[in-house]
Amino acid sequence: MAHIVVMGAGLGGMPAAYDLKRTFGKDHQVTLVGTSEHFQFTPSNPWVAVGWRQPEQVLVPIRPSVEKKGIRFFSQPVTKLEPEHNRLTLADGQTLGYDYLVIATGPKLAFEEIPGFGPEGHTHSVCTTPHAEAAGRAYQEFLKNPGPMVIGAVQGASCFGPAYEFALIVDADLRRRKLRDQVPITFVTSEPYIGHMGLGGVGDSKGILESEFRQRHIKWITNAKLLEAAPDGVKVAEHDERGAVLKEHALPSRYTMFIPAFKGVDAVAAVKEMCNPRGFVLIDEYQRNPKYKNIYSAGVCVAIPPVEPTPVPTGAPKTGYMIESMVTAIVENIKHELEGKPAEHKATWNAICLADMGDNGVAFVALPQIPPRNLTWAKKGKWVHLAKVAFEKYFMRKMRSGNTEPIYEKYVLKALGIVRLKAAH
Repeated sequence: MAHIVVMGAGLGGMPAAYDLKRTFGKDHQVTLVGTSEHFQFTPSNPWVAVGWRQPEQVLVPIRPSVEKKGIRFFSQPVTKLEPEHNRLTLADGQTLGYDYLVIATGPKLAFEEIPGFGPEGHTHSVCTTPHAEAAGRAYQEFLKNPGPMVIGAVQGASCFGPAYEFALIVDADLRRRKLRDQVPITFVTSEPYIGHMGLGGVGDSKGILESEFRQRHIKWITNAKLLEAAPDGVKVAEHDERGAVLKEHALPSRYTMFIPAFKGVDAVAAVKEMCNPRGFVLIDEYQRNPKYKNIYSAGVCVAIPPVEPTPVPTGAPKTGYMIESMVTAIVENIKHELEGKPAEHKATWNAICLADMGDNGVAFVALPQIPPRNLTWAKKGKWVHLAKVAFEKYFMRKMRSGNTEPIYEKYVLKALGIVRLKAAH
């Protein structure tokens, strides 16, 4: 009997554990290791930050959900990874041996790289549900004495969608409260242009998002680095196309939210021969680490080079569809190896993104995610907002039930068409 350990219980780890157990049943043991007792549906965090969702609405208790499927669960951080011994050490000193390891930890949030940055400093975050909950409390206080707001993504960031979503959701919320006229909003991003998204753009993402910003009176600064955050504002350096500083801005702000750059979590990044300099796991075309062939990895913790050079560093996002395809490939390749066959399954790395704008939204489809592409498509409409709400409910239900059918490939594209049709009528 093989022991397969999944390290990380998020958007990649939970589906991986479920899919592995469904595939192997009682023949092999599956263990899930996470840092929390709750699964967080990260895409809903911008709604939590403005009070449109309560934290309990986007959290699922992990233990009862996975244990009823026969999956062992440890709710502790991994403090040490010893791949040469096929062993993990947990925070309480307990060790876990494994035959196969699936690393799906998500990222470490690199707030420490910028002075005054992060929830322990002077900016808010929607990267985790506890961060979004704290941001929501601060937002309610902000509403009592509104003023300028700065939102964006810093240098080295690779996840730009939530920054756009938060800016546009806040705009919609303030308009509903009749407070929008009291809140100048500036969007600051390391992207070379609005709608780049770390992907070199998707369809007319530049035109669509610039149009939304103009319509909603949101100013923007691109090719920007956040230099420092303070209680009353931020300092930002704007760069030209060669990467030279063009201008420095001192932006007043009573409420600031930035997406940080990501790094690998400490226990993984410490195994330097397994990772790139930022601590992300190196993988081959089969999702395996080149040095340790019994270690696979999926999700944000995987090393992927930027799509293209940019004047200010940006990273490539790892979207839900891409993560799902990584997990599917990993499960099939472990199955092949246990059957004495060579690994042969590869992730498709396609992207389907539903970006909510509060009162409408934009759907992006990029097949594959990294250009050149076979298909590039972007459309805006109220139906996208409805589709994202429906997808949230469906995904949460799957995490509670342990249903492991591929969500994006089997349902999302079909759901987009159905919801759009209903919205049109």
